[in-house]
Amino acid sequence: MTTNDIDASVRVELDRLRQSIDNIDAAVVHMLAERFKCTQQVGHLKAAHQLPPADPAREARQIARLRELAESAHLDPAFAEKLLNFIVAEVIRHHERIAEESAHDAEPAEER
Repeated sequence: MTTNDIDASVRVELDRLRQSIDNIDAAVVHMLAERFKCTQQVGHLKAAHQLPPADPAREARQIARLRELAESAHLDPAFAEKLLNFIVAEVIRHHERIAEESAHDAEPAEER
């Protein structure tokens, strides 16, 4: 069976569900963008105070918290942890870049 052979009522329901998925995906992207705006501010604060880009204790607390949230939302906690680990790795990469840029900007001009 191809998608062209689907009953019209099934097609309508499929389209409705896919539209919902598209809307949720857009919301997820916007929420991630907001999250990264906050983490950029954290990165600048850490760089200004020579704090390390990664905070393993905070990350462990976040993983535990997210796993609990996932369970209560009937989402696979292992999947939620993988997603958070992916996001955290990107955040740390951003924080490292911010720290490097901050250190470079702090160098006297004659050392650059």
